[in-house]
Amino acid sequence: MQNETHFINRSGWLRAAVLGANDGILSTTSLAIGIAAASETRAPIVLAAVAGVVAGALSMAAGEYVSVSSQSDIERSDLEREKKELDEMPGAEHEELSQIYISRGLKPDLAREVATQLTAHNALEAHARDELGINDITQAKPLQAAIASALAFLCGGALPLLVALFAPVQHMVLYQYCYAIIFLAISGTLAAGAGGSNKLRSIVRICVWGTIAMAASALVGYLFDVNVS
Repeated sequence: MQNETHFINRSGWLRAAVLGANDGILSTTSLAIGIAAASETRAPIVLAAVAGVVAGALSMAAGEYVSVSSQSDIERSDLEREKKELDEMPGAEHEELSQIYISRGLKPDLAREVATQLTAHNALEAHARDELGINDITQAKPLQAAIASALAFLCGGALPLLVALFAPVQHMVLYQYCYAIIFLAISGTLAAGAGGSNKLRSIVRICVWGTIAMAASALVGYLFDVNVS
């Protein structure tokens, strides 16, 4: 038998990594473009990019940790409640599990037999998986999400920072945009490959929304028309 390839077990860190990398590219590029549209020198652009990378990575890590921790707290609370119900009213919980399997297509007698055997094996695990939708693969992992998000943001943000350091100042807005589209396309391709999804759809989606974000940032810089030196 051949082992099947599944991608759902990557959902926790992949979501955080994709969000971090794309946000790193987009937010840092948007900052650089906004300053470049109002500046004739390199220093303010580089400073804005560095500040954006550092602040963004820390913010992403903190945000992911708090967000996923909240999800983890909810899961833990639900599991504690389910454990208490299993202790206090096992019969009702057994019938509830049976009804879940009946609703999924099993005949009543078979559903109750399955519920009996799974309850005997590990009642809390069975209810967590089939009633609450909690399992080891999709369970919230705050630290993993925070680290993946921060590292991905640093990697993504470093790319437009390099452009800010080495691209000609006179055409910085154009260089930032063109390279950002390339970076986003690569990010979309890698994310789609890691997640087993359609690469073209991923690239188009991220590049279109990235263009909108960067255009808005450039417009702000041009509208204010402040010479930053």
